Amino acid sequence: MSEAEKTAVVFPGQGSQRPGMARDFHAEFEVARGAFAEASEACGLDLAAISFGDDERLNLTEYTQPCILTAEIAMLAVLRSEMGLEAHWYGGHSLGEYTALVACGVLGLGDAARLVRRRGALMQQAVPAGEGAMLAVIGRGLDLEELRAALEGLEVDAANHNSASQIVVSGSAAGIDKAKERLAAKGRRLISLNVSAPFHSRFMRAVEPMFAEALAAVTIDATRAPHVAANYTGRFHAAEVGAVREALVKQISGTVRWVDDMRALAERASRIVEVGPGKPLSGFFKEVGVTVEAITDMEGAREGLRK
Repeated sequence: MSEAEKTAVVFPGQGSQRPGMARDFHAEFEVARGAFAEASEACGLDLAAISFGDDERLNLTEYTQPCILTAEIAMLAVLRSEMGLEAHWYGGHSLGEYTALVACGVLGLGDAARLVRRRGALMQQAVPAGEGAMLAVIGRGLDLEELRAALEGLEVDAANHNSASQIVVSGSAAGIDKAKERLAAKGRRLISLNVSAPFHSRFMRAVEPMFAEALAAVTIDATRAPHVAANYTGRFHAAEVGAVREALVKQISGTVRWVDDMRALAERASRIVEVGPGKPLSGFFKEVGVTVEAITDMEGAREGLRK
C-alpha cells in the first residue's frame, strides 16, 4: 500500500475562521494565490481581502463559507506542490465536507466557492436573527439517541455528533432555553455558541429545495466520491451523482455524524492530517484514540511535513 493510500486529509468547517488565515501561504506561493484568484472570480468576491484584513464579513455566514473553503484549498495546494503531501481519503466537518470534495476532485474549486456562498446565504435566510440558537453539550459518555430522547417535544435537534463527550444541539431560541434546563439537571456542561442561525436543524429544511437547485447546476465527478466521508450518512459517499447531491442537500438540516466519519476514515488511513485555519478536529480524533497531524500555518507545515 502506498503512502497516499494510508493517508487521509480532513478539513474543519465554520467556526475555525480567523483573520489572516492562509495569508502566509498566499504571500509565498503562486499556487495559493491562484486558488484565491480562481475562487474569488467564481463567486464575485475578493476572498483574500476578506480573509486577510479586518473585515467583519469574515464572520457572516455567506462570506465565511467561501473564505474558509478557499483558504483550506490554498493551503492544501502548497502542501501538495511544495511538500509532497498525498492522500487517498478525505473528510470534512460540515462546510469542511465541501473542501474535501474539492480536494478529492469531486467538485471544482470555482463551482464549490459559488455553491457554498449560496449555501451560507440560504442558511442565514432560513431563520431571522435572534430566533435560533445552538448549544454545545459536554460530558463523558454522551449518547446521541439518549440525548435526542431528552430533547423530545422541543424544537431542538442534534446538529453535530462531534465526539463521545460533545454533541451540539440546534433549534429555536425558546427550545434551546428549555433544553438548557433539562440538560443542566442531568449534570451536563453547556456552552452557548455564538452563531447567527440554528444550523443543521429542522429549521434549515425550508431552504433545501433552493440549495438543491444551485447544486443541480454544478458538475460533480462522482467517480472519486467514495474517497470522501459524508456527514449525513457517516459513511463514504456513493459513486453516483444523485446520491452525492442528496447527501449534500440533506446535510443542511441533518446531523453531522462526525463520530461515524472519524471511525470510517481511521479504518482506512493510518495517517490523518488536519488542514485548516484551526485544528478542532484533532481533539475529536484524540477521543477515538487517533493522533492527527494539524497544519494551520506555514511554520507548522514545514515542521510537520518535513520531519
